[in-house]
Amino acid sequence: MAIICVDAGTTVIKAVGYDSSGAETAVARRETGVSRPAPGHAEQDMGAVWDAVAATVREVAAQVGGAEFVAVTAQGDGCWLVDAAGAPTGPAILWNDARAAATVDDWTQSGLAAAAFRRNGSSAASGLPHAILTWLRANDPARLDRSTAMLTCGGWIFSRLTGELVADESDASAPFMDLRARAYSPELLGLFGLEWAEGLLPPVRPCPVAELTPHAAAELGLAAGTPVVMAPYDIAATALGAGAVAAGQACGILGTTLCTEVVVESPDLEGSPTGITIALPGGYLRAFPTFAGTEVVQWTCRLLGLGDPAELGELALLSEPGAGGLAFLPYLSPAGERAPFSDPLARGALLGMSFEHGREHVARAVLEGLTMVIRDCLVATGAAPTELRVCGGGSASATWLGLIADVTGLPVRRSADAEVGARGAYLVGLAATGAEPSIAAAAGRHVRLRDAVEPDPARRGFYDRWFEDFLALRATDAGAWPLLGAMRGRT
Repeated sequence: MAIICVDAGTTVIKAVGYDSSGAETAVARRETGVSRPAPGHAEQDMGAVWDAVAATVREVAAQVGGAEFVAVTAQGDGCWLVDAAGAPTGPAILWNDARAAATVDDWTQSGLAAAAFRRNGSSAASGLPHAILTWLRANDPARLDRSTAMLTCGGWIFSRLTGELVADESDASAPFMDLRARAYSPELLGLFGLEWAEGLLPPVRPCPVAELTPHAAAELGLAAGTPVVMAPYDIAATALGAGAVAAGQACGILGTTLCTEVVVESPDLEGSPTGITIALPGGYLRAFPTFAGTEVVQWTCRLLGLGDPAELGELALLSEPGAGGLAFLPYLSPAGERAPFSDPLARGALLGMSFEHGREHVARAVLEGLTMVIRDCLVATGAAPTELRVCGGGSASATWLGLIADVTGLPVRRSADAEVGARGAYLVGLAATGAEPSIAAAAGRHVRLRDAVEPDPARRGFYDRWFEDFLALRATDAGAWPLLGAMRGRT
């Protein structure tokens, strides 16, 4: 019998069917909308997300004829509030929401965020639950009064499938978990003044497994009682799906977030308070998910009148490395940036522009700027991997993969799978249901990689110096971010 895995991203929800050999045999996709009802807000209709999940699973189930089990991974962080009956009390507030940016800035400036990192291993960000709950308490307390549980996207989908309100360890990792104890920390709740929110936190279980309810089964076209596995959330499931399952192995997601991550044996709570640390079965993931990724590529395509990202890559190749001295800081999110540094006031910039520059220089500078962020995050992991495994929509660009190899100095390898997050959920599901002895064993059998893109030694030397220049330019430009924030406030 087939296996069906769901990957519920921010803008696209996918269901993938796998046959008995582990090969992808069916894929269904549905787009989901993100609403921005006010400056800095990013929300989703929770019912619409569930409808998209049900539709994709139903479509795949009709093709593969049932499922041995269903495994789910989904976007992480955010705040998905439900009432006692499990119904939404309003729209989901997403991981890239910026309404609580001022609160996070206060925590950062006061040292509170750094103090929390020493127990939790994750930096503060406006899309994390502690920031959103603080904002809701001040601005929409009635919604909190109506709510009895705070879920993530994966927890929401799992609740609709099984009727259970739980959190996987990965979803619970930030911001309230004591990573070493793998349990919620009353001290962390108290640090943020959120003791009152403890009752909203669902119980934590590693890779929860439960049965599909009759009602959900009817919606999905599957048998009631089918096992349902909640896999780690998307950036962690994607690392596993790319085969990063052992300490020191690294993965880069070229998607809505640029997420550079490395598997570690234990959390480092004494280092620089940046990035996030995610609990995984048998280990941890040190991850640096940015607020701005391939949306920057799409924005540039619109700016330059290009049809798609492939055209951007072709245009960038018309410029020599260094884009004629044009440098790009890719911090375009209204929420600022969270990796490998945290600053809600961070903003993007094109630096060094003159009449000598054309569209090809802008295209090259944008891809180089994004790639500098990948190297910046890789350095922040403190790891020394021997290769970088990449996936996500951006990995389709041969130009970008070549740049990543040259800038990081590492061979870059893509997964042979079209849906790497779903593959990660598949591996977790095999281990959670006992079909494989471990996730690592499942990965050894089912993860396949394409040939490596090797770095060019000459260009590597050029980009070593360019990376240092990039950091220096960012440090200089950061001095203007508070003033720019004040100017935005006046408009």
